[in-house]
Amino acid sequence: MGPDDPVCLCFRVSCRKITNFILRERPPRASLISECLSAGTGCGWCIPTLRRLHAELLAYGEVREASAIPPAQYEALRRAYLRSGRRHRHDD
Repeated sequence: MGPDDPVCLCFRVSCRKITNFILRERPPRASLISECLSAGTGCGWCIPTLRRLHAELLAYGEVREASAIPPAQYEALRRAYLRSGRRHRHDD
């Protein structure tokens, strides 16, 4: 996943926007990333990725593994997730 690829597919929020938000605002909880164009408030698919981005950026100041998945695979996994009926929630 590149910096301009969407992490939040519901609201098309890019990795770059989320990264900049986290580095600028330094939210203490990953759930506060929802303030960045509502990322993570739609289907919930991106919540685990948002948590990883949050942890990596606060710990290292850069994205390491959170965006390693190719965009097409990320979207395919989301389609399967939506079909399954499961939902992630922000618990923090």
